[in-house]
Amino acid sequence: MVVKIRLARFGHRNMPFYRIFVADSRSPRDGKHIEVVGHYDPKPEIDGNKHMGLKIDRVKYWLSVGAQPSDTVARLLGQAGILPQRARKGPGGIPIPPGHRGFAGGEMDAAGLAST
Repeated sequence: MVVKIRLARFGHRNMPFYRIFVADSRSPRDGKHIEVVGHYDPKPEIDGNKHMGLKIDRVKYWLSVGAQPSDTVARLLGQAGILPQRARKGPGGIPIPPGHRGFAGGEMDAAGLAST
């Protein structure tokens, strides 16, 4: 049985929040799970921060016994300092360099203007 750490979506339309849980890789996204190990709220609160809560000892346990985090959960665990941070991937799985702003028109100079 392959075990994954992934997100399950809850909340209302346009107001999602996610539970981080451990489940068999064959179970559906919001289906049966083994254990809930945290939560993630992607909507910024009044203080402007996105909130995440983790049971760090349980996450480390599941990682130690071979559970594989999904790409999104791996990014969140990297931000929490549990896993090394991975490079973000763009369309087609191409890594995005740090500090890239998505400008496709050419190189940017120090002032943020496109050089021609």
